Amino acid sequence: MKRRRRAFPIAVLAVFAVLLSACAGLPTTGEVKSGLALGDVDLPPDISQIAAGPLEGASPDEIVEGFLDAALTPADGWKTAREFLSPDLAETWRPGAGVTIDSGAAAREFTADVPGVGDGAQEGDVRVLLDQTARVDEFGAYTELSGDTSLVSFEVAKNDEGEWRITVASDGIILDAEAFPQVYRSYALHFFDQSWTYLLPDIRWYPRRGQIATTLTQALLSGAPSAWLAPAVRSAFPSDVALARDSVPVDTDKVATVELTPAALSLDPTALSRMRTQLEETLRSAGVTEVRMTVNGRDLNAGRATIESPRTETGTVVLTESEFGLYLGDEIAPYPGISQELVEIAASVASVEIAADDARAAVQLKNGGVYTVADGRVDQLDTRAGLIEPTMDPYGYTWTVPASDPRALTAWQSDVVPLEIANAFPDASSISHLRVGPDGGRLAAVATIGGQRWLVVAAIIRDQDRVPTELGPVHTVARLDGQALGVSWVGADDLSVLMDSDGNRVVLTQAVGGTGLFAAAPDTSISISGGSTSSAVRILDAGGVLFAQRGTTWQTGLSDVLVLGTHTGQ
Repeated sequence: MKRRRRAFPIAVLAVFAVLLSACAGLPTTGEVKSGLALGDVDLPPDISQIAAGPLEGASPDEIVEGFLDAALTPADGWKTAREFLSPDLAETWRPGAGVTIDSGAAAREFTADVPGVGDGAQEGDVRVLLDQTARVDEFGAYTELSGDTSLVSFEVAKNDEGEWRITVASDGIILDAEAFPQVYRSYALHFFDQSWTYLLPDIRWYPRRGQIATTLTQALLSGAPSAWLAPAVRSAFPSDVALARDSVPVDTDKVATVELTPAALSLDPTALSRMRTQLEETLRSAGVTEVRMTVNGRDLNAGRATIESPRTETGTVVLTESEFGLYLGDEIAPYPGISQELVEIAASVASVEIAADDARAAVQLKNGGVYTVADGRVDQLDTRAGLIEPTMDPYGYTWTVPASDPRALTAWQSDVVPLEIANAFPDASSISHLRVGPDGGRLAAVATIGGQRWLVVAAIIRDQDRVPTELGPVHTVARLDGQALGVSWVGADDLSVLMDSDGNRVVLTQAVGGTGLFAAAPDTSISISGGSTSSAVRILDAGGVLFAQRGTTWQTGLSDVLVLGTHTGQ
């Protein structure tokens, strides 16, 4: 038995191939943005590493190591990786079955068990101990894990030329966390909410390669939403409508032609317009600006459905000793029926959120009580002990929950009637932050589950009148290694978490269904607010100074701020 820990970088050729494709996707580095408007997509070229094939005379563990390294090159169905396999396994191995993501290739520990090595051994086993941090399933859905070790086994044997090859291996590939975004790219499938009002993104990860428009269309028509999101969304595509051919061509004008089966001919204009809108929003990240749906080559002449977009707010909600309102430029514009009441109790206010229509505010006082303020009237909402900051949704409901009792989640109607939300965080022992998403279909929280602090999301299930009734399954987004000080939505896909990590303030920008990026925050930061893009994120420090991020630095703005407020859905 031979055992060793990998102690050198990934063995790939130091060569980069620039692959220009009209179907390239979103960039994976740089400042997080909400995306370009339809028709303004400008995509960079893909850059892929080229892995080396098997070396003559390589040992069993070196063959397995080379096979894992070759996962970096997805070209031609992972042709290079298949060179490390026996001919039979190369024919049946399915790399697209999923991705195991570990902390780093250098930390992998290899154990080779080749009985009689040196005496003509012909077969053996190689085991690799991984520090697994995440996984991507066969449908492209990303899930972060707690970082437990996992053991992966391979069987190897010598071929007729006396070279070791892998004869037994699990389907799927293994990538380290740094290499994963070099090989895979995130895209958003879009689904309607239950009222056909909003389109909600469902992030998936697919290899960086051509024909992504085909992959996305197939996933949308023949697949299903992620399990955690499914209770809150629906697709415009009936089950009997499918792609009539295995490709979605995109012309030089970035128009995609989607050939559908004849069942689409029986659909009414409303259904067709929703289908086209759902497709166009999904294919936008693949460089497509327009979708043309056809049956037997005949254009269905589908229109576009009217959907609501979450409010784009450019200002910041702030409370000072003398003013409360929207800070934009050098002025604070008051909210009628709200601002005067809050200024009168400014010293007692702990948090404020403004409703989507600017007509109501959810307020928590420093004594813990939660109130709503509207039309010059203050209504007491929730007096339970240990409440965390309230949040509002686009339909006018205010959400509250005690930190020590996550299951006691309550949504309050505008007339101060409480609604108990079923199936709320069944496995959580505590909760510290809560934020409803911009579409009202998703809820983000920081919850303690199994003794670990997690950033999680869940679907909000509503009845036919949009009344919230329960939460869907809780989906873990990222494990947090520090204390969360604030959570906000940034656009439709991302969450920003202000954290205290070992005495240092940091901001985690985390994709819902993807990877995260850390950045330093001002030293004494205490709260954060989001926005439609990362440039709208604001931070307040303990000295009352407001900060805005500009590139990699934070610039100071307004001072003497008592409370940094938030907008609904941000």
